[in-house]
Amino acid sequence: MNRWTNRVAVVTGASSGIGAACCKDLVAKGMVVVGLARREHRLLELKDSLPADQAKRFHARKCDVSKEQDVIDAFKWIDSTLGGADVLVNNAGIVRSNVGITNEGNSQDLRDVLETNVLGVAWCTRETFRSLQERKVDDGHILIINSVAGHRVPIIPHFTLGMYSPSKHAITALTETLRQEFLLKKTKTKITSISPGAVDTEILDKAIVAALPELPPLLRSEDVADAVTYCIQTPPNVQIHELTIKPIGENL
Repeated sequence: MNRWTNRVAVVTGASSGIGAACCKDLVAKGMVVVGLARREHRLLELKDSLPADQAKRFHARKCDVSKEQDVIDAFKWIDSTLGGADVLVNNAGIVRSNVGITNEGNSQDLRDVLETNVLGVAWCTRETFRSLQERKVDDGHILIINSVAGHRVPIIPHFTLGMYSPSKHAITALTETLRQEFLLKKTKTKITSISPGAVDTEILDKAIVAALPELPPLLRSEDVADAVTYCIQTPPNVQIHELTIKPIGENL
């Protein structure tokens, strides 16, 4: 991690779960970290929980990634205040439990999932890459927290994940599209998709848990944060394009 010391990492959806765990891990390893989330008070609570030397390197910024202008404003602030982002962890994501694509009156729910899970990733990645290019930084790293649901549609009896799995399949395609675009632009910036199985976070809400015949083994948020750190530590000639992580015993 030596080459990342005092360089800037941006983590979206940083107010809880995987995002908060990534913030803690990256700042503990010497990076300057910007946590983006809608719930600013949770970000400030996270900052207060850090040791004093780490808290100085953690910056909380309210941002709803589903709103393009929020994203543009946040990255302008990062550029002007901290010099720009070198690492981006696209973690923000939502699920609308049991809101089927064929349900009546579901328009806003479907839009919310796509705007957060897909467009939010595209906008944050675009702004990070713009900053890297403008600063002539050629060793940036973009990571996307995908899901095993982005590679196959989980079957849960009498339950639907609605637009969630299609949105994650879009992320799988987006990762490859970005890899190709980075090649066309002759940059050494890396792109990585990390696809966890079931993780014990707030996204695993009561409706999903109630629909499962039994609760599957769960990953911890820290397990995924470890994977993020592993990926950004690879040598300059190594790119982990896709990393799948499952808890032992999971059969989803």
